[in-house]
Amino acid sequence: MHPTSLTCEHGMVCYLPQEPFGYFGWPSIARQADGTLVIAASGFRRMHVCPWGKTILCRSHDNGKTWSYPQVVNDTPLDDRDAGIVSLGGQRLALTWFTSNTTAYLKADSKTGWATELKETGAILDTWTTDMCSRHIGSWIRISPDGYYWGETLPAPVNTPHGFIVLNDESWFYLGKKWDIDPTTALHRHATPIQACRSTDEGRTWEMLGTVPLAQPLNNDLVHEPHVIELKDGTLLGAIRAHSPLRTVLTRSEDGGKTWSIAEEIGILGTPPHLLRHSSGAIILVYGYRLSPFGQRAMISWDEGRTWRKDLILRDDGPNLDLGYPASVELPDNSILTIYYQALQTGDKTGILYTKWQLPPEAK
Repeated sequence: MHPTSLTCEHGMVCYLPQEPFGYFGWPSIARQADGTLVIAASGFRRMHVCPWGKTILCRSHDNGKTWSYPQVVNDTPLDDRDAGIVSLGGQRLALTWFTSNTTAYLKADSKTGWATELKETGAILDTWTTDMCSRHIGSWIRISPDGYYWGETLPAPVNTPHGFIVLNDESWFYLGKKWDIDPTTALHRHATPIQACRSTDEGRTWEMLGTVPLAQPLNNDLVHEPHVIELKDGTLLGAIRAHSPLRTVLTRSEDGGKTWSIAEEIGILGTPPHLLRHSSGAIILVYGYRLSPFGQRAMISWDEGRTWRKDLILRDDGPNLDLGYPASVELPDNSILTIYYQALQTGDKTGILYTKWQLPPEAK
């Protein structure tokens, strides 16, 4: 089936394309009981990889027409990245994110030192010791009663961009990349499995469950950033980012996350995924599309993830492949608001944008 362009309305949440620290990325969205939309993201950054990332929140009280200026809620000494925001019912929210040791990605040349464009960054990274990084690196959760006051920071055993989900029994279910730190370098080991865990005490303790088995040629180095949804019969459907090429694979658990099916190919070259149950019963999966034409896409299932209508184009005007990580909420009129990060033109820093759209008429 050929890609299909949908009728969409686009807008901006936060866009500071020429500001030195105007890079924003990797957003998530939640809706509170009073209708407030809250977006969490990593912002006030210099670039895609840098030491300055902060967790920011933007709010809308009019279903996404207007948004507040970003409010900083986390600013550790490390790079605060990939924030998730989860509704806990009423006005309560949970915030997830991870801290990154930027020295793993940016290093000075042993002979010439830091390149001119990285001297400011290098001046920060030269002060980062293994001890300091060890104290601050991790996968984290904070809880808020109202979206404004945020409580203590709790560690999490896994991580993924959009965080955990709340199951029908009100326990927290987290399908993510197992968090494992090398104590000698304070760096995250990436060859860890996609692991499920569950908490019945709001993140204070976690029961470690099963890992997702992979078929060749996939291995644990090539899978990241899953999201999960609970189906009507209690089955858990997980969607996972896979590499070489970038694509999404699916897995299922019929025993509460203890065992998982082998991750299966579904034929879309887009990632990472976010899953939403629409009031119509449809399951909506949105993903970034990092092939030309760059942009954001969706696919829809009406039969609990067994079959999908794929490659519905939300927008295809990205100037480059630095974009994606979409997430969606349903609005009171049953339309879908999907947020993501993207630049509008070449040379701009990326910002947080949105697309408002309806389920295709032929799918209803």
